[in-house]
Amino acid sequence: MANYNQSMDKAGALRDLARRMADNENLPLRESNFVFGEGSPDAKVLFIGEAPGFHEDQQKRPFVGRAGQLLRKMIRGLGWREDQVYITNIVKRRPPENRDPLPEEIEAYKPYLAEQIKIIAPKVIVPLGRFSMNYFLPEAKISRDQGTLFRVRGKLVYPVYHPAAALRSTKVLEALQASFGKLPAILEGKNLVEATGLTKQNTVELPQPKLF
Repeated sequence: MANYNQSMDKAGALRDLARRMADNENLPLRESNFVFGEGSPDAKVLFIGEAPGFHEDQQKRPFVGRAGQLLRKMIRGLGWREDQVYITNIVKRRPPENRDPLPEEIEAYKPYLAEQIKIIAPKVIVPLGRFSMNYFLPEAKISRDQGTLFRVRGKLVYPVYHPAAALRSTKVLEALQASFGKLPAILEGKNLVEATGLTKQNTVELPQPKLF
């Protein structure tokens, strides 16, 4: 896999990746529309959910339903523009009836997500919810570990609650907002230990196939 940097055509590499995924007839859920992701190829922050839902399937864009509107509102609330970050999902097609993605579906899409991450090369990866978090941290629990900063193979990984969960619980919404508010400091490298609990214990080197 190629190494990408600022001087290379990241947008072109992402377009090529999207084309290869769309053409791969072995990927599951092909009855649904393909939702690759959107945002800046040079994004410093990458948000990763689990899979598209009804509205995402209809519009072929990630996070455009109620949960997506909450996510985008919080991004703007940090003073960031949506086109400055990148938003995607592990699974790029909607599971039937919005069910959870199956383990074999996640496995099928994993190599493509790894390549997507490598192309974008973000400074901070923000998994949204437990499925995305467990891609990077298989033993983590979202209720315990959301809002904690981890270093996984040299990347900063900062899991938070999925915005869909925040729509169902005021307590979860408050926790998500608090965690989200720390993102600018994480991006700037300020007070990481004090703000997010990053310690040597949170530094994870996984002895398993490459995640990115």
